[in-house]
Amino acid sequence: MTPELLLETLRREGNRLAQMPADALDAPVPAVPGWTLEHVVRHTGKVHRWVSAILDAGPSVDVPSVRVESLPRGADCLTEYRTELDALVERLGDADPSTPAMSFVGPATVGWWMRRQAHEATVHRFDAADAVHAAGGPEPEPTNAESAADGIDELTELQLVHRVKHEVMAPHVTGRTIHLHGTEVADAEWLLTIDNGRVTTERTHAKADVALRGSAQDLLLIMCRRRPTSVVETFGDVSIVEGLLDVARF
Repeated sequence: MTPELLLETLRREGNRLAQMPADALDAPVPAVPGWTLEHVVRHTGKVHRWVSAILDAGPSVDVPSVRVESLPRGADCLTEYRTELDALVERLGDADPSTPAMSFVGPATVGWWMRRQAHEATVHRFDAADAVHAAGGPEPEPTNAESAADGIDELTELQLVHRVKHEVMAPHVTGRTIHLHGTEVADAEWLLTIDNGRVTTERTHAKADVALRGSAQDLLLIMCRRRPTSVVETFGDVSIVEGLLDVARF
């Protein structure tokens, strides 16, 4: 995705999160036990604030040392979230995406953070919308299919590489392959190979031990543990997918 589309995704999904109803802040998030809508808003806003602080500190900053205050509790968290979202969108929009920046995985760019925050906002907006829907509100609005496909790209390139707990991976998962097929975006296919506790990804069509076929949005939410595999077509041993996600920290 282009930087412009990533920034638009962050703005759109962040705006949707900021518009969640204040009277539903105590609604539980179905896919994240222990979290409520308020947790989602405060967490995502604090992450936006943290990223702004990292960018302001420059490309040599020690990321683990960057600390920011939490958002206020109660209805004020929605107003404060909007403030942090707008500040981050402005900060990212004013910068050249190729500008060096530090990340939690090492040297990166402003564009790297633009992408990370676009997909951070997307997944947590679904957390928020799911909470509202479970409390009697409307169904979650869909996200852009191209954005969802890029979210899968980022997840397989970054999250599964750095967040899988290799030492506790179930034996039946090692040496297996997973094929993801997004149905509404051209070439939205991924082959995940799990070998010696490592996950590598190719953008290709290939047979695998298990395949998931559905919308890019559903595939992204499955891989982030926000939807069950039953929402898409499955072929083969679905326990391989479950086993991989069991050792991924999202």
